[in-house]
Amino acid sequence: MSDELDTRVKLAIYSVIAETGAVPTSAETAREVDLDEGEVRASFARLHAKRLLVPEPGDPSRIRMAPPFSGVPTAFPVDAQGKRYYANCVWDAFGIAAALRADAVSAAADGHTGEPLTLEVKNGRPMPLPYVAHFAVPAARWWDDIIFT
Repeated sequence: MSDELDTRVKLAIYSVIAETGAVPTSAETAREVDLDEGEVRASFARLHAKRLLVPEPGDPSRIRMAPPFSGVPTAFPVDAQGKRYYANCVWDAFGIAAALRADAVSAAADGHTGEPLTLEVKNGRPMPLPYVAHFAVPAARWWDDIIFT
């Protein structure tokens, strides 16, 4: 039963994000799925244990990350479908375009030099640009501290 409930909660979260550009709280999600907020918070915890979302540290009613979407503004804004979304990292900026199945533009910056960079996805493909992404933490260790990573 909890797997079905968790799937309903997860789909509601992503539906709200896609429609509004905002990551819903547990109260907003509870209204979407017509459940008690306590049940939704318990679902948030189970989804976190499965690495499917990250609650805001110190506030389990808020979502920090519902990959590829960020629940807080980041250095990776993504404009798509007439809305602004935030990605957790450069990789997730491309993931937002994929999740929405939409063209997208992200005005990012080089993490070392601060030089502005524009990432663009059109017709399901990233536009070829001479950029290189560097990940300082190996992927196998990202969840050691996913907010920092």
